[in-house]
Amino acid sequence: MKLSTPLLWGFLTGLPLVLAGANCNSLAQRLRVELSPHLSGENLISATAPPRWSDFEAPDPGAVVNVATESDVVATVKYCAERNIPFLAQNGGNGWATTFHLDKTGVIINLAGLNEVTFNADKTQATIGGGSNVSNTIDHAYAAGALVVTGNCNCVGTLGALLGGGYGNLVGKYSLGVDNILSLRVVTADGLLRNVTATSDPDLFWALRGAGPNFGIVTSVTVKSYPASEEEMQAWTGSLVYGEHQLEDVVQAIQDLVLTPDMVIFLYLLADPTTGSPAVIAAPFFYGGNATTGKAAYSSLYAIGPVADSTSVKPYNRWNEGSDGLCTRGSFKPGWAAGFQDMVPATWRGIWDAYVAFQKLPGAANSGVLLEAYPLGKARSVASGSSAFPNRNVNLNAFAIPWYNDSSLDAQAAEFGNTARDLLRSTSGLSRPQTYVNFGYGDEDLDVIYGSSLARLRDIKKKYDPNNVFNQWFNIL
Repeated sequence: MKLSTPLLWGFLTGLPLVLAGANCNSLAQRLRVELSPHLSGENLISATAPPRWSDFEAPDPGAVVNVATESDVVATVKYCAERNIPFLAQNGGNGWATTFHLDKTGVIINLAGLNEVTFNADKTQATIGGGSNVSNTIDHAYAAGALVVTGNCNCVGTLGALLGGGYGNLVGKYSLGVDNILSLRVVTADGLLRNVTATSDPDLFWALRGAGPNFGIVTSVTVKSYPASEEEMQAWTGSLVYGEHQLEDVVQAIQDLVLTPDMVIFLYLLADPTTGSPAVIAAPFFYGGNATTGKAAYSSLYAIGPVADSTSVKPYNRWNEGSDGLCTRGSFKPGWAAGFQDMVPATWRGIWDAYVAFQKLPGAANSGVLLEAYPLGKARSVASGSSAFPNRNVNLNAFAIPWYNDSSLDAQAAEFGNTARDLLRSTSGLSRPQTYVNFGYGDEDLDVIYGSSLARLRDIKKKYDPNNVFNQWFNIL
C-alpha cells in the first residue's frame, strides 16, 4: 500500500518571478501565458490538482501541468527551477509523507499521461512510463505474457514504489524492484534528459534506486521482465478472518512460518467487511499454488480455525484485488511505520488495543494496521551496497493508518500511530530504528530512512542537484 510516491525536478530560463501572495488562479494563468507555448499541446495547465489518496497534509499547488511528453517534463522543470517555484512530480498520488511543502505557490507535474508500458520481442525487458500505476503495468504485462516486479496495491504509481525499494508478491522469485532496474530516463536538475545506466552514470544509477525523488523526475524505466505462460501466471491467495481472541496465535503462526520463494503473508487489523467490527485478517499468497498446496503451506494458520476463508486461485491481473477497497481517494490517512525482525505477540496485543480505541471513533471505521512479510533470500543474495536501498537486513515492515473524515481527530490519530510505531520499535530486534521510505510518516531522522547510504547520497546530491531543486521527498540535504 502505499503506497504512491512522488518523483521530482527542475530547470529553465526566464525572468525571476516573485510569487509570494500569488493565488492558485494567478499562478495557473501565469503558466498558461509563459510556459504553455513551450509544451507539446494546449490546455495542459490546470488550477485543479488531481485527487490524492490522502488529504492529510496533502500538497496544495497553485497550478498543475498535465504533461503529455518527456519534453513537457523538461520544459516545466526548467521553468520552475529558474524562477524558484517549488514543484512535485505526481503519479498515483499515494505518498502520505508530511514532507511536501508546495502551498499555493508551487506546481504539481502530473505524470499520469506518461503511462505507456511496452516489452521487447522476447518479453525479457519492459519499459514502464512514469505515469503508469500498478494496475496498468500488470494489465499490460498479463496481456504480453510476462511477469514484472511491482507493488501490491493497484492504485499506487509503479515507479514511485519501485524507486523506494520495490517490495511485492514476486520478490521471493525475482528480488526487489530496484534490483530489476536496467536503465532509467531521468530529467535532472541541469535540465538534461538522461538515459541512466550502471555504466553511463554509476553514481546516479545507484542513488536513484532507493532515493530517486531527490535526484530527478523519472519519466520511464526499463526493467527485467519474465516470460510466463497462462498457467505460470496463477497464484492462490485471498483472506483468512479471525476473531480478536485468536490474535496472538495468528501472530505466532506468522512468526513461525518458513516462507519459500513462492510465498508471501500479510496481516491486517481491519474492520471485518461483513460486520464492521475490528478483525484479524491474514492474507496468504502462494505463487503457482492451489487450494490443496496453499492450505498445506499455510497449515499453521488453518489450524487456528479462521472464521472465514475467501482464498482461491487467481490470475496475475487479479492478485491485488483484495486491496482495491483501500484505494479510495480522500479522507485523512497519515501513516506511521517501522521495520523489525520478529513477530512478538505481546507487541501486537498492544497495537490491537490502540487500533480498536481509535477505530471506534466516529468516522474512523476504515482505519487499520498492515504487516508485510516476504521471503528475502533472493534479495539478500544481492550485495547490500548495490543500490541506495538500505534495508535488506530488515525482516518485516508494518504500518498503522488512522483513516478518518474529520481533522478534529488529528491528535487522536497521532496518538494511535505513534503508539503503534513505538511498540514495533520497542521489540524490533534492530540496533537502530529503520523505516522503509515509502511507508515513512515524515518526522523520521534521515538515517532512519536512508541508513548507511545517507553520506554517499549527500555527496551525489551535491554533484547532480547542488541547488536542491528536488527537495520534497525526505530531502537528503
